Amino acid sequence: MSDNQVSDIVMNNDGKGMPGAEALPVEEERLQRKQKLAAAFRLFGRFGFDEGVAGHITVRDPEKLDHFWVNPMGVSFKQMRVSDLLLVDHEGNVVEGEGLLNGAAFTIHSRVHAARPDVVAAAHAHSVYGKSWSSLGRLLDPITQDSCAFYEDHALLGEFTGVVLDLDEGKRIGDALGDKKAIILQNHGLLTVGQSVEAAAWWYITMERSCQAQLMAEAAGTPKLISPEHAKQTHGTVGSELAGWFSFKPLYDVISKEQPDLFD
Repeated sequence: MSDNQVSDIVMNNDGKGMPGAEALPVEEERLQRKQKLAAAFRLFGRFGFDEGVAGHITVRDPEKLDHFWVNPMGVSFKQMRVSDLLLVDHEGNVVEGEGLLNGAAFTIHSRVHAARPDVVAAAHAHSVYGKSWSSLGRLLDPITQDSCAFYEDHALLGEFTGVVLDLDEGKRIGDALGDKKAIILQNHGLLTVGQSVEAAAWWYITMERSCQAQLMAEAAGTPKLISPEHAKQTHGTVGSELAGWFSFKPLYDVISKEQPDLFD
């Protein structure tokens, strides 16, 4: 496949035919999802998205669809390995793996996965710019090409009510997310979802940077908005599932080569 052909796919494909999306044996698919999940944690750690025991990324099991893999509480993002991951059902039972389950991780992710059967992975952390922007109780504006990935494709959950430990609060997040790829949790932070670990993780990374860009732009003056017509058009290019998958790939290639112990 030529570079031009790849470019055309990224710009026009709706996610079907995504490289690596062909059917795999369940065990192989499970392993690949867990490897990408461990790598996503390493990247989140590298980018400084970790804050104590806060933050979690999950991926749905390819066979047990009401189960997901998640990081154990108290293990650094920077040291996450495939063997550290926990398999959890939607009742909060740790089915496989050793370690503590973060209560907020279960409460949030179990409800998001239940509300969105199309979602394979979800990411949430307490990164600096995401939580700073969330305190404003506003959606992101289309001020850059990158922020257009979220144009009319992210939601806002207002009124912070404390640490999310109640299933009703998790359901409120799932309901507010709707059919969008991301949500801003007021006074809390960001949450992104995707049809792959790659997409969910990339949307988080670029949303965090979009929050940073808008905070900086508004500190300097009044940003000029991209027109709705061009914002929507740009969203179709940079905001597709396939674009998210491809954008994560170079990050994965680097971290997996530099830190191969994540596969242990």
